[in-house]
Amino acid sequence: MRLFLVLLLLFSFGFHSFSQIQKSNRTTMYMTFGKTGANLREFNQMLANKGLSPMRNSYSNLTFGYITRFNDFILGLELLQNSGPKSNFDGYQIDYHTTRFNLNVGFAFTEEGNFQLIHYMSVGTGFLNFQMLQENPEQDLEGFFQNPEHGFILRDGNLHKGTLNMTGFLTEIGFQMSYDIPIPGREEAIELLARFGYSFSPFEDSWKLNGIRFNSTQSGAFIRLGAGVTIPDHNFFYKDAAIGAHLIYGFHFTKPDKFNAVLEQNGLAPFKGRPNNIGLKVMGESKGLLYGFDFYNLGLSEEANESKSHTLNSLRVYGNVGMKFFERKNLELGGTGGIGYGNIRYSLLDNAKPDFPRLFEEPLHDAFLRKGGLMAKPEVFVAYGIPISPNHSSKLMFGINGGYEIPLANYKLLDLPMSGYMSNPYFQLSVGIKH
Repeated sequence: MRLFLVLLLLFSFGFHSFSQIQKSNRTTMYMTFGKTGANLREFNQMLANKGLSPMRNSYSNLTFGYITRFNDFILGLELLQNSGPKSNFDGYQIDYHTTRFNLNVGFAFTEEGNFQLIHYMSVGTGFLNFQMLQENPEQDLEGFFQNPEHGFILRDGNLHKGTLNMTGFLTEIGFQMSYDIPIPGREEAIELLARFGYSFSPFEDSWKLNGIRFNSTQSGAFIRLGAGVTIPDHNFFYKDAAIGAHLIYGFHFTKPDKFNAVLEQNGLAPFKGRPNNIGLKVMGESKGLLYGFDFYNLGLSEEANESKSHTLNSLRVYGNVGMKFFERKNLELGGTGGIGYGNIRYSLLDNAKPDFPRLFEEPLHDAFLRKGGLMAKPEVFVAYGIPISPNHSSKLMFGINGGYEIPLANYKLLDLPMSGYMSNPYFQLSVGIKH
């Protein structure tokens, strides 16, 4: 929570200070995809000592972001999902993935016509999941829980417990080049962009798991290409054109009752309470049309028994479109419809796994189940904006959102459908900036 308060204060002070001398303004939401170099040196050395081939030296990046510019000052947020290469060993699949949440600050070198060049630095926090798993042959949960172990899972900053469990200190230094393509009849433009630079974790042992350093999963030289929607400076003061970034805290009115019954039948503790989440909402608007995306992460975590813990996690990613029904002074009322992706993931983890290389030689400790599919949701919101610039072009926004999530798949964990757990009403509080 302290991280989000710091981000909010930085946004507020940044917008207030630079709004005094506005000359050139721009705000953008975007998505990029790219590759980052990474050498898991210590893990690869262990594989070499056993006569095995090393893992490939790169991982992919999928990034969603928001960036705004006041004069030559750059401020933004990024959410990165990074997936490592997969390697096979004796029936096991070895892979890793990481998640990062970054705050970007920077400086615009130039804007010549539709071309822009900026330099930026990011600071953030993250999550690492490294696993070596084989297929579990069981077809039902009863059989699965009789002999669940089918590999090992190592986590740092366990996002499966909830968003606030991200950890570590991550940095990134890079450059961004972009080019605007005007949209006829619209205030927005399509922005094509490229990013290149270097990501790194500055503390040597910050991503050390079971005796091996995995810093390279959060480091390396990168290049990313992508596209987004931007409001350039010559359209910036059109009163209905804006893009906002909001942090959301949600309450989801659902419980995994059927899954809890199976857990109790197999001597494991049930999950208590309801899942809450913290997420990110980016929303653009123009002439009453709303568009954007949501990310949030529902997590439940308990001690399963004396030696194991377990988590039940669900990630939701939505693309949204909608309309603003009412706006008077600083009060807004609107509705959106979203369609996207959701998953459900159950992990049963041994609390006392050995260090490498013994863990590699004796991998049977943990269990994992996963299912994903399409989701949909209608949503309504009420928001109030507090102007933080003299011409009211920038506002600090407070909102209340309510909606209902509808699964478009059965979300089976082996033989148990979990669509009833995925289908639920929700309530969210939001705070952010619209510019």
